Amino acid sequence: MNYGICLLSLVPMRADTSDRSEQVTQVLFGECYEVVNQQGNWLCVQLASDGYKGWIDYKQHTPVSAQYYQEWVEAKHPRAMDLVQVVSNAQLRIPVGIGSYLPFFDGMNIRINDDVYLYNGRATNAALPATTIQVTKVAFNFLKAPYQWGGKSIFGLDCSGFVQQVFGICGYQLPRDAYQQVAHGEEVHFATQTLPGDLAFFSNEEGRIIHVGLMLEGQQIIHAHGEVRVDTLDHNGIYQADRKRYSHKLRIIKRIFS
Repeated sequence: MNYGICLLSLVPMRADTSDRSEQVTQVLFGECYEVVNQQGNWLCVQLASDGYKGWIDYKQHTPVSAQYYQEWVEAKHPRAMDLVQVVSNAQLRIPVGIGSYLPFFDGMNIRINDDVYLYNGRATNAALPATTIQVTKVAFNFLKAPYQWGGKSIFGLDCSGFVQQVFGICGYQLPRDAYQQVAHGEEVHFATQTLPGDLAFFSNEEGRIIHVGLMLEGQQIIHAHGEVRVDTLDHNGIYQADRKRYSHKLRIIKRIFS
C-alpha cells in the first residue's frame, strides 16, 4: 500500500485520524498520492500534484503499482471540463466534477492501473501552455460554488482551493494554501495596475495571509467568500457593493504570467 489513486468523485483529506478532524484539502478523482504512514484505519498520504500531506480513510484508498505512480508523476494529465460528468466501464459509473484528473486520457478512455474507463466529456489539452484568457474563462465555471473549508470541488471549495483548481485546470500547478501561493509571481505595486489573471492576497490584523482571489478586467476580483463571487478591488481591499462594506484587507498582488 505504498501508492494510491482516488477512484471516487473526491476524498476528504483530514488533519488527523478522525472523521471529525478538520478537512485540510480534498483528493480529486484520478489524483495519485504516496502513502507515507498508517495509524489504524487511517493512511497519511502525500499528493503527487502539490506535495500536500494529510490523512484519508483506508476504505477510500485504491492502490496502484509503483510503476503506474511513476508514470502518473511524469505525465501531464488532461482535466475534466464539464461541471459534472461520468467515468465508466462495464462494472462502474463514477461521477466526476470539473477539475478531476483524467489519467492517460486518449480522447475517449483513461487508464488506472490496468483498467480502462470511458470518459465521454470535455477535457483540457494538457500540452497547451496556460494563458490569462484561459484562466479567467475557467474561473467563471465556479461562479456561485459554495464555500467549504478545505474543498476543491464545484460543490464546495475555499479561496485557495478555488485558485489552485483554476490554475491547475489550465496547466499551472500552484501550492494548496494562500500563504504558499503568495511566493509565486512578480509583485504588482498598485491595484490600478492589475491585469486579468493576477492574484491578490489579503492579510489579517497580524499580517498573516488568509485570503486570495483572481483578478478580472476593470479591477474586478473573483474569489471564494461564502460562495464564488465577483467583487471590486481597490487599494484598501475587496469592496462588496451588495453588502456596502470591505471584506478583506489587501496585502499584495502577484502577477503569475508576465
